[in-house]
Amino acid sequence: MSLLQTILHLDQYLHIVIMQYGSLVYALLFAIVFCEMAFLVLFFLPGDPLLFISGALCATGAMNIWILMALLFTAAVAGSIVNYWLGNAIGQRVFVRDYKWLNREALEKTHAFYEKHGGITFLLSPFIAVVRTFAPFVAGVSAMTFRKFQLFVVAGAALWVITLVSSGYFFGNIPVIRDHLNSIVLLGVGLGLGIPMLNWLWKFSKRCFAN
Repeated sequence: MSLLQTILHLDQYLHIVIMQYGSLVYALLFAIVFCEMAFLVLFFLPGDPLLFISGALCATGAMNIWILMALLFTAAVAGSIVNYWLGNAIGQRVFVRDYKWLNREALEKTHAFYEKHGGITFLLSPFIAVVRTFAPFVAGVSAMTFRKFQLFVVAGAALWVITLVSSGYFFGNIPVIRDHLNSIVLLGVGLGLGIPMLNWLWKFSKRCFAN
């Protein structure tokens, strides 16, 4: 139970883990990010706070920020790809056997959505807990083109890791930011989605009034 609690709240115990195990912490961080991205049942593992606190500890010299970002980026991409292929394997079985309990039309619509809007989905999904775990799986089930998926996942993972680790590095030791990290991340994602949506609504309303 003590080990499980440490893993689930590693962002709170990370400095202790580094003191006790040294450079082995890199392998632990890699494993946690990989597993959160790769397996649906492990969606509860810490993500955003862990990256942020890791960056803050890099600022103290406890870890090397370049090694850390490279490992976390690799873990996020590799985990997402594994999750995609797991979803793809299930999706192929569904289409071959034609299960009555599953709506194939809904899968086809999901496929069309990911093909058209997959870019913005995978740029933003890493910043949202649970969604970053389920999005690659759903992309696999709906048979999103793998090359397109891979491109967007690489871009999203790079944005996620660089943003949170570097933010932790520069601002992680400011109490008000550290204590409200999740709210800040959600606000950023909301602005990222809200501004394009408002722009679209503005253009749509102008078009309606013009007619």
